Amino acid sequence: MTPADLSLTVLHAVRRAVDEGALIVDVPSSVKVERPRGGGVGDYASSVALGLARPAGRSALDVAAILEERLRDRPGIRAVDITGPGFLNFTLDGDSDGVVVRDVLAAGARYGCSDALSSDRVRLLPALEPRAAVLTETVLRLLRSQGADAAISPGGERLAVLPASVDGTTVGARGDAGDLPDDVIRWAFLRPAAHDRVLPGAPLLVQHERNPLFRVRYAHARARALLRNAAQLGFAPAYEESVDAAGLLSLLGDHPAVLLSAARLRAPGRVARHLEAVADALLAFQHTVLPLGDEKPSAAHRSRLALAEAAGVVLAGGLSLLGISAPDQI
Repeated sequence: MTPADLSLTVLHAVRRAVDEGALIVDVPSSVKVERPRGGGVGDYASSVALGLARPAGRSALDVAAILEERLRDRPGIRAVDITGPGFLNFTLDGDSDGVVVRDVLAAGARYGCSDALSSDRVRLLPALEPRAAVLTETVLRLLRSQGADAAISPGGERLAVLPASVDGTTVGARGDAGDLPDDVIRWAFLRPAAHDRVLPGAPLLVQHERNPLFRVRYAHARARALLRNAAQLGFAPAYEESVDAAGLLSLLGDHPAVLLSAARLRAPGRVARHLEAVADALLAFQHTVLPLGDEKPSAAHRSRLALAEAAGVVLAGGLSLLGISAPDQI
């Protein structure tokens, strides 16, 4: 069971409790699961009961107990514990981290795509203003990645967005902004929330760690380079044993939920910010992947390489959904 699967399982438990009358509350659109913090146990935790307590008119512990009853025997969940004021803590069956890495590598660029919105028919209003046009086109791509029937149509939903200028230059009808590349313009438009000003373009041209677009694309290039270097050393990726990289693994597991949330909320900036977090975690992790000195490749190295490859796949897939290229070399 992946974190995205767990999130949907908890959401279904909330819906079941509401349908059965055990809780009187609006069912949230999504449920967040994350690694347990201090005092937590197991593989993942959720604060959903705390968020539902006040609207339900119950204590968080009562809500957690209602949900625990509907979660304890679900496939893939070994145990559900309630800690603190009402946190739900989950211990999963089997190798949950390995499942995430293998799922990413099996799905490739389609990792995170789903049919969660297959019953949704979305029509968006055509946009002429450049930033609105880029936002609309990207939201359509995100919606379709989640199975929605999404298209442009007169009379459709209008996406509210602050008009664009890059470095003080108003972007023209074709997206022209001086000599700025298309990838830079798209990141400058999409990375902020739609109601915020676009990012200045000039800093996004600089190949430096302070440039978030460079970091994301460079992290993808590093993942590809690690695979080439490993091949030269005679070994290939294979997730054979647990890797001490909880932050990176958690981010990869969260990717499907991020895409779904971005589609539902018409917020591609969520994807961009998530990719930044994945890139930063990968760049911090990359130095552990290859053998050092006379060290021979081992199961640990093969597993770390598989994790790095999976991170690169998520970065490439996310950038593709934003309409931005992911070069193999920088």
